Amino acid sequence: MKMSSFVLTLSILLAAPILAHADEASRDQEIVERFAKCDTNKDGKLTKEEAKGCMPRIYSNFSYIDSSGKGYVTVAEIQAMANR
Repeated sequence: MKMSSFVLTLSILLAAPILAHADEASRDQEIVERFAKCDTNKDGKLTKEEAKGCMPRIYSNFSYIDSSGKGYVTVAEIQAMANR
């Protein structure tokens, strides 16, 4: 392997965690923005009814995300699920 190929390969390998973090940060920001639009009463909690027309994937998986059955999910719970 030529030195330039080695350096390029090493650069890609070292950048991978940074790119993964950037993707996660971008996804987290998108979740925050969509959550804010869907949380119609602005209480920081998304009910299944609020998610219904606005965040269909959250609506479909609501009981899984709200595993304790409290009747709402938070932006942090959605982000944690998305980042698994």
